Amino acid sequence: MREWWREFAGLVLPVACGGCGRPRTELCAGCGDALGGEPRRVRPSPEPPGLPAVHAGAPYENAVRALLLAHKERGALTLARPLGGALAAAVRAGQARSGEGGPLLLVPVPSARRATAARGHDPVRRIALAASAALRRSGTPARVLPVLRQRRRVADQAGLRAAQRRANLAGALEAVPGSERLLADGRVVLVDDLMTTGATLAEAARAVGPALPRTGAYRHLRAAVVAASPSAFEINRN
Repeated sequence: MREWWREFAGLVLPVACGGCGRPRTELCAGCGDALGGEPRRVRPSPEPPGLPAVHAGAPYENAVRALLLAHKERGALTLARPLGGALAAAVRAGQARSGEGGPLLLVPVPSARRATAARGHDPVRRIALAASAALRRSGTPARVLPVLRQRRRVADQAGLRAAQRRANLAGALEAVPGSERLLADGRVVLVDDLMTTGATLAEAARAVGPALPRTGAYRHLRAAVVAASPSAFEINRN
């Protein structure tokens, strides 16, 4: 009910750009351009063990940061489509470098149940669904497989350093029963809205690893995010 009301309200109430606050538009041209840059391979420093190759659509700063927060925390649900477009571009960039074939299986990093309940929606899953739709529109077979779940509660990550985040997340995720069958016929891509230290994606990779085929092109796990910390982009350039 809460999610329905948010979408209805977005149609009838005055809106403002989620990135800069410009009135009468949910996403202005300038903030849309910030999301539409060239996706790049990104690496946090230090890079956590087990982190797969990650591509990001844009640096997490200025308008991009505001757009992600507006979607996640303020219920600007219509921003899922442009954010999903940025995620789809990052997915394509990673797969173009891999040279692998087969349909894309987007595995979203799961949100904590209490966070989903508080927000009234699961932002990463919503963006992943928008990304898969964008990929299909461009002729790339893709679907979302939410096969990861939290097996225990974790502390709030805000304010934790990289090593503390890794310890906080260690063993926190698991693949649901039957994941091996679901993931056997495509290219698996872990997806999230944001990468900072890489600890979350590394834990997701550990959790999904046992469910992946051991042979063939599908053994190469990759990841994609809408945005990553600007330092991860700078390190990649160097």
